[in-house]
Amino acid sequence: MSVATDTTGLVLAEPSDGVLTITINRSEQKNAINHEVAVGVAAALDQLDADPSLSVGVLTGAGGIFSAGMDLKAFAQGQIPSLPGRGFGGLTRAEVRKPLIAAVEGWALGGGFEMALACDLIVAAENAKFGFPEVKWGLVPAEGGLLRLPKRIPYHIALRVMLTAEPLAATDAEHYGLVSEVCAPGAALRTAQAMAGRIGRNAPLALAAVKQTLRVTQGLNDRAAFERQDEIAAPLAATEDAHEGAQAFAEKRAPVWRGR
Repeated sequence: MSVATDTTGLVLAEPSDGVLTITINRSEQKNAINHEVAVGVAAALDQLDADPSLSVGVLTGAGGIFSAGMDLKAFAQGQIPSLPGRGFGGLTRAEVRKPLIAAVEGWALGGGFEMALACDLIVAAENAKFGFPEVKWGLVPAEGGLLRLPKRIPYHIALRVMLTAEPLAATDAEHYGLVSEVCAPGAALRTAQAMAGRIGRNAPLALAAVKQTLRVTQGLNDRAAFERQDEIAAPLAATEDAHEGAQAFAEKRAPVWRGR
């Protein structure tokens, strides 16, 4: 049986079958991010990485919207929706070891879009929209938008999104490779959880190694990239899970992962 943990009163963390579903629970405020939400998301991500029974995380928003970004009213009152070392929403600058999927319904705007970009994969309802309105208010998407979006979609498309402040439809985002899977409205969470389940059947140490390798080798030449890759991947061969994987293959059964 899964038990939902209400980390701050505004963020729910519900483990089930190896997947931790993290829900921003401020639907009346369009899941805008304030300091408490950032603390709650950070706590849920810590839970994801620390619990050996969890393999994958899914981040979503309640009430049919992912997140409208920063809570401007809270910001005007002096609240900072970022945490030291973790960035906006407790996520955009964090190093989450395990795979994280964004399940997007409705709007993902500003910092909300940046939180989705900080996830490893994005599943979106076909009517979802992504956008950076910051230039309308004299700001820029500095919590990952400027850096990550041009790496995920063609440069000139990313520039158009940020310079015009016009939203990018989920179907276009899928076409450009930003969204991994588009689904019917209302099905983003269910679809993301199904994807998480498929990922979670694989060895947790190997999943973490894939993610870490991709993160640390970006921009390196081949020689340096192979050196960093080998530092991360080589130790896997001596783990209990690697032995279990080979044994399970030989015995024609599903492996039982221990994360060690």
